[in-house]
Amino acid sequence: MQARHKLIIRQQLDKTLTSLKTANTQVPVKGWIRAIREALGMSGKQLAQRLGVSQPRIPRLEQDELTGSVTLKTMQQVAEALNCTFVYALVPRVSLEDTVRSQARLIAQDRIERAAHSMLLEAQPLSAEEQQATLKATIDELVREMPKELWEVKA
Repeated sequence: MQARHKLIIRQQLDKTLTSLKTANTQVPVKGWIRAIREALGMSGKQLAQRLGVSQPRIPRLEQDELTGSVTLKTMQQVAEALNCTFVYALVPRVSLEDTVRSQARLIAQDRIERAAHSMLLEAQPLSAEEQQATLKATIDELVREMPKELWEVKA
């Protein structure tokens, strides 16, 4: 995928995900399944009938949700039975663009430190202003080109 397409995708996702950042994603203490079921006045037996499972399965589902062992497929089925829409999302803590720029900064700093060491050995060190300009240019280049090694983990 070309770098400019990655940029467009990042920008579109950032715009879409902005609204999710402000959404209240705090899980109710008893979990979503039980909270919705109880708010609807639906018994565990009634939910079980709607799902086509045995009644003892409902407390287990509610517990699995709380422990994180419920599957996405099961949550989708329960949501349907409760006349809800199941929403699953990864919501970045900061914008995707900021995440990419932060990673690019790490790579750029590493590159510049290695180059600065070589230049120091050759008695050609960069001034602080030149180092900052080089850092900014390198970050911009990495963000623009999005090389595969941007996300490589160093051993």
